[in-house]
Amino acid sequence: MFASNSNNQNRSSGLAPAIVDTLQQLEDKAYKLLAAKSSPVDKYMFLSFIRSTNVDLFFRLVLKHLTEIAPIIYTPTIGEVCQNFSNLYSFLAPPGNVNGLYIPIDQVDNIDGIINNYIHSSSNVQIPEITVITDGSRILGLGDLGLNGMGIPIGKLQLYVAGAGLNPHKTLPIVLDFGTNNETYLNDPNYLGLKRRRPDEAEFYSCIDKVLKGLNRNFPKMFIQFEDFSTDNAFGILEKYRNKYLCFNDDIQGTGSVIMSGFINAIRLSGKSPLDHKILFCGAGSAAVGVADCLVEYFVFDCGISYDKARSMFYLVDTKGLITLNRGDNLAKHKVPYARKDNGILQYKTLEESIQYVKPTAIIGLSTVHGHFSPQIISRLTELNSPNRPIIFPLSNPETKAECTFEDAMIYSNNSVIFASGTAFPKYTIPGTSITRTPGQGNNMYVFPSIGLGSVLANPKHVTNSMIYSISKALANSLNASEKESENLYPELDRLREVSAELTSAFIHQSVAEGLAQDEFWINLATTSPVNGPAPTKENPTGSFSQSVLRAVKEKMWSPAEFLKVKEIKSNM
Repeated sequence: MFASNSNNQNRSSGLAPAIVDTLQQLEDKAYKLLAAKSSPVDKYMFLSFIRSTNVDLFFRLVLKHLTEIAPIIYTPTIGEVCQNFSNLYSFLAPPGNVNGLYIPIDQVDNIDGIINNYIHSSSNVQIPEITVITDGSRILGLGDLGLNGMGIPIGKLQLYVAGAGLNPHKTLPIVLDFGTNNETYLNDPNYLGLKRRRPDEAEFYSCIDKVLKGLNRNFPKMFIQFEDFSTDNAFGILEKYRNKYLCFNDDIQGTGSVIMSGFINAIRLSGKSPLDHKILFCGAGSAAVGVADCLVEYFVFDCGISYDKARSMFYLVDTKGLITLNRGDNLAKHKVPYARKDNGILQYKTLEESIQYVKPTAIIGLSTVHGHFSPQIISRLTELNSPNRPIIFPLSNPETKAECTFEDAMIYSNNSVIFASGTAFPKYTIPGTSITRTPGQGNNMYVFPSIGLGSVLANPKHVTNSMIYSISKALANSLNASEKESENLYPELDRLREVSAELTSAFIHQSVAEGLAQDEFWINLATTSPVNGPAPTKENPTGSFSQSVLRAVKEKMWSPAEFLKVKEIKSNM
């Protein structure tokens, strides 16, 4: 029991049990109650209530049980939460709890007033350092969820805190309530968003501009992450604002970064030299092209070839087949750089036909079509690459959208596959042996927390491709001896904070090398400290970092309190 002075004791006498839990006791009780919940959504709601009443307890649970809890507070559970967010909202926190900004399209001219409301909503509100913004128009692989997409910024920011130690009191989830084209929600009396259709392009960008100007006016150093906008708007927003504000798009840049890291390690295991690879993408949306763009950077920076030569190694397949310049349709702008012009008069309308034509060494799925990598496709890819090992990355999530499972990939590749997925799959034990293989998961959680923390600390003028590339290289090089021996493509998730500190350090060094960092402390430290590999330059982002910067980054990472003072303890379980 905590000691308390007589005045405090008199004021609280009879209002609570005589024995007050330590934070460790609260944590133990909360974890037992969490384990007793019957469904992932029930677990999510329980954790959400804890987060809104006791931040330290919440993040102690998350950090101690990250592998178990991350899928509850983000994918795959967050997909179901978002689909039902309007029905769950009132029960996720006590009445009056503010969990972010809900900005209606008809109030964007009052953005300063909305921000002022937020700042004065509680005496505990601090100036935010980071925001995640969505308009809910393309949530995961679930489509247009409108305001219900708010679960994504909330969950994503929790992972920023867990992964890299961003201060949870300085995070700001934002959903832009710009309407929805989802008929189900438009006709649902319980839907909490505006009952209107989405704006046209001109109105959309006019409103986005007003929101971003308002945020920058009030929080000029805040890092902005765009999340789950529709494909065309995702590219348009990034192109328009990436050099104007401190921002990035995780769907385009983050996904590409983490997959590039895993692909670097996959190439090392494949038995082929980098330039002998042919990569076929199933899917050509923002995430797919973002991944392709990042892989192109790898071949340019590490293999010394031109961008055109690197792009010639890539083949993209969409719903109409292999993307070619003479296919006869009006290609979206983001697809044009990868449109083939070496197909002659032939067109390949299916994935199977495209694989037979290309004979790829790797297939990467971002199609959101469950089972698209059929047993026949996996077997054929294995045959085409024998005696080398095929690379198969089914990246669509949640699991119901994944192109194949790890088990199928193992079975139909004769256990030779080099595998990474977008959603978590169980380990696989090869029948008749004691050999157990662990699937790689190309989880953006490996990279976006470090991009966020590096941006908050170094405060670069903007985030460049080279900074993100430095993150990818540092992640690829972060495997320890045990992980390399097990042929892992990514480090174990329980080392996330350790790895994030290294990635953040590489990001800071790269931002300083490019002359874009603005924080004098990090500029001075990075320029005077020797790095652990080739020195990063603007032209050559190596992913190297110094021990001095690494130590300083670790000191800046927020961690939950060990104990709460008696007056701060609120046991609401």
